[in-house]
Amino acid sequence: MDTMIYRNPVLPGFHPDPSICRVGSDYYLVTSTFEYFPGVPIFHSTDLVHWRQIGYCLTRDSQLPLKSAGSSAGIYAPTIRWRNGIFYMVVTNVSGMGNFYVTARNAEGPWSEPVVIDENGTPVEGIDPSLFFDDDGAVYFSGTTGTAAIDIETGALRSDLKQIWTGSGGRYAEAPHLYKINGLYYCMLAEGGTEPGHMVTIARSGSPWGPYEPCPRNPILTHRDRGGCPIQSTGHADLIEAHDGSWWAVFLATRVSAKYPNVHHLGRETFLAPVTWDSEGWPIIGNQGVVDLEMPARAFMIASEQERKATSRDDFDTDTLALPWNFRRNPDPDLWSLSERPGSLTLKCSAVTLNDVAQPAFVGRRQEHFQCRFSTGLAFDPQTALEEAGLTVIMNEEHHYEIFVRGDGGGGRTVAVRRRIGDLVAVVAEEPLGHGDVILSIDADPEEYHFGCMERNGSRKTLASGSTRYLSTEVAGGFTGVYLGMYATSNHHESTAAAHFDWAEYTFE
Repeated sequence: MDTMIYRNPVLPGFHPDPSICRVGSDYYLVTSTFEYFPGVPIFHSTDLVHWRQIGYCLTRDSQLPLKSAGSSAGIYAPTIRWRNGIFYMVVTNVSGMGNFYVTARNAEGPWSEPVVIDENGTPVEGIDPSLFFDDDGAVYFSGTTGTAAIDIETGALRSDLKQIWTGSGGRYAEAPHLYKINGLYYCMLAEGGTEPGHMVTIARSGSPWGPYEPCPRNPILTHRDRGGCPIQSTGHADLIEAHDGSWWAVFLATRVSAKYPNVHHLGRETFLAPVTWDSEGWPIIGNQGVVDLEMPARAFMIASEQERKATSRDDFDTDTLALPWNFRRNPDPDLWSLSERPGSLTLKCSAVTLNDVAQPAFVGRRQEHFQCRFSTGLAFDPQTALEEAGLTVIMNEEHHYEIFVRGDGGGGRTVAVRRRIGDLVAVVAEEPLGHGDVILSIDADPEEYHFGCMERNGSRKTLASGSTRYLSTEVAGGFTGVYLGMYATSNHHESTAAAHFDWAEYTFE
């Protein structure tokens, strides 16, 4: 009989800082979202491998104020837990509100208004919060500033914050999670920074307050010495016992290409690895702390295996946006509509551009695969050369590429490709364009993006290309991954023009 396997990552693309909980044989997982809105997507699975998004934890401006959030600010590192019929999602908004949690009876929502975690009336500082529910009914809050007992009804700390374990000596000890396993308390951390030196370490104690004995094999997960491996930066893990008694870890990691082995642009992704326990009661993640793109699976994972769709098409014929779509920061409701032209997504030409730390007319989704195509059907009649609309692949305000339609200043239109890399901005291709609808596309491979255009009854033509390397985290900075999206702008001028996107399609190999 062939060995059963599953493939990593289980959530490809920008899905960092995963946290997981189980209710019976159902699993729920959340990830970070930084400046994107809605915040903290929640996924459901019955086999830990195939995940389906069922909603977001933060869907309202009152839960998620992001209007002034810079790129890679906003929402950091959620933790999800379930206790007595209630889901708890605790998280940090570094752009306002600090550490807080929301609750729900159903994971799909609605989720409550935020409960801010405070110490003597002052919001608790730090990031990477976690909640631990002990057997005796006590509840503990942990974060980078320490651990304390908490009143889970009010969010008020019931004890002073205490650093119960500071790790193995790696920099940026963060992401603490507490567990009680076989009568012992385990404190698991991420260390080394969320970069190639990332790692997971663990310690245990007979009391939640310590003292903690570190695992003699720390780190229990790292790829810091695995140069040339397609998986890098493994860390920030959460443990879960499956309904069949097996143990697993979800964690973040990055994938790199053969040509660019030292950079990544898809973001930090969610990976899964089996966990075993040694004779001394210490966890072993993967193959002695190492993981692969293909890992051994359990029978319950194969029983519910589903084929992932190779094409995701949206005809914008519903009343609400589909779950994969996001905005950059809180959206301005006057800038987008699904009802102005039914069957299309309408984006108004906002004065805000993709270069601005503001609320652009933008709707996008994560790039999840090295090899993919993102395309759209666009109806747009610009009156000036300042009005433009099209597709973008964006990492942040200073690193993005576009293919767009704009006016030529004489009543006609052009289609153009622009690249922004830091303070270097250039239109690298521009051609006349006739009137009528046009299909724009971005074809991605591990090394390049190729920008194409097809007029009605015409053939597709590639106008220009751009390297993926310049949109990588190592070049552009930050903690997110690239997005593929639709946008419209009038480049800091007033405008009444609107772009109508009839459909959008994401196809991958």
